[in-house]
Amino acid sequence: MINCIVVTHGEFGAYLVEAAEAIVGSQTAGVQVVSLSVRQSLGEMREKMKAVVERLSGEDGLIVFTDMPAGTPVNLAFPAVKDKSGTELVSGVNLAMLVTAFSHRGDLPLGELLEKVLKNGRSAVCDIRQMVRARTR
Repeated sequence: MINCIVVTHGEFGAYLVEAAEAIVGSQTAGVQVVSLSVRQSLGEMREKMKAVVERLSGEDGLIVFTDMPAGTPVNLAFPAVKDKSGTELVSGVNLAMLVTAFSHRGDLPLGELLEKVLKNGRSAVCDIRQMVRARTR
């Protein structure tokens, strides 16, 4: 099974995981949230990130989800994963991405899961008014 780490500013990731689990069911193993706080030093956060990546790296693969490009979560996660094979780093996590990951992490290989997660995550970002107008024409 592919493992997942969700790294975000504050508790955002914990709430996303909670919402995704409400939709697809509890993820009892292989999912970890790393909530970054200004109350922690960069060194503490770096060590925490490194330890979580080491613990969840496995033969099936690992996807690390972060909240925004070029933010502290990416800046801490990238050094921990850059030289690890079978590890992917994705930024811009949303609920659709986690629902997809949790639903298919046991039945798709890493490359296919990553592709599906990115596709579904992008399709979840849309202008609803424009979408409704297009359907009613």
